[in-house]
Amino acid sequence: MPDDPKRGDNGGPPLEQPHEWGEGPFGNYFEWKAARQKAWDVPYDIAVMRARRAEALGLTYDEYALEIMERGHYLQKTDTDRIAEIKRRRALRY
Repeated sequence: MPDDPKRGDNGGPPLEQPHEWGEGPFGNYFEWKAARQKAWDVPYDIAVMRARRAEALGLTYDEYALEIMERGHYLQKTDTDRIAEIKRRRALRY
């Protein structure tokens, strides 16, 4: 906090610093959050099916579900190149 606050300053944090909702208008954060929640909210039986298929391919549920959401492609055992690429990306993250 500055030694000489400006008139009307309540001593709160600067508003120029990034917030948890990131850059851009405040409402975008909540719109994005609702859309993301809706995308991941699938019926139980579909989630179980995706989890089983992901495990059979050596992927996590999130990796398998993202492939469906981002590319519209349901990975099969024959998609060895794409599966290997996803696993490489996982290794780079951790």
